[in-house]
Amino acid sequence: MPIHEQGYRRYAGERRVRDRSWSVIARAGILERLRERRFLALMLVAWLLFGVRAVQLYLGTTIVRASFFAPSDETFHSFLNQQRIFVFFITIYAGAGLIASDRQANALQLYLSKPITRRDYIAGKLATLAAFLITVTWVPAMLLLALQVLFSGSLEFVSSHPRLVPAITVTSLLQVALASMTMLALSSLSRSRRFAAMAYALVTIFAGAVERVLQTATGAAGWVLLSPQNTLLVVSDALFGVEPEIPVTIALIAVVSLMAICVAVLERRVRAVDVVA
Repeated sequence: MPIHEQGYRRYAGERRVRDRSWSVIARAGILERLRERRFLALMLVAWLLFGVRAVQLYLGTTIVRASFFAPSDETFHSFLNQQRIFVFFITIYAGAGLIASDRQANALQLYLSKPITRRDYIAGKLATLAAFLITVTWVPAMLLLALQVLFSGSLEFVSSHPRLVPAITVTSLLQVALASMTMLALSSLSRSRRFAAMAYALVTIFAGAVERVLQTATGAAGWVLLSPQNTLLVVSDALFGVEPEIPVTIALIAVVSLMAICVAVLERRVRAVDVVA
């Protein structure tokens, strides 16, 4: 029997709003990490400082002789600064292979052949890493604040420090966003998670070391812009009321510019087909 050419026919079915495909990617990535005992151990170690700070808050609130443990803005500022080391290790462990492993296995073609856009894929990968980083930054810091209210039995401390909650929130979000976007951009540049991990360590540690050497040699505070983490620390200092080394506006522009560059790299590198010149 003859087969007639059908040609293109306009879709006449029901049109549905696209669901949140990024959440499927994020959930799969989070569950994959949570199955690893070494990663769970790392997350547990990242919460040890929270336990120490909680004991200090209890002593400073309930025992008069231990008033030197009394909380202040600097208590939460220093806590978030100390958590940066765990942000570094968690970012490398959970983020280095987020895109690099998919590129190595040629899984990008599989992802993007589904009803998943490039932005869904990037958002899902970002959410995977950001979920873990928020767990060791904003969550413990806010729990410490809640414990202080519980130990003191009043909201006097919170009301007398109105900048504390916004400072904790903005600092944590910037810290998480910068680490997540930087690692994801580096992970998209290679098929090797080791390359992504080494590149992130180079950006974080080596840049900070070079910045300190140049600043010591020249005495110019502007070299801090060479280190993304130290530049972010300038913004954090300003949020908590500490006099920054350089104008906070310049530091904030530098941080936002770096995140914009990371987004541009991701938009260029995440595609269904690799074009080889």
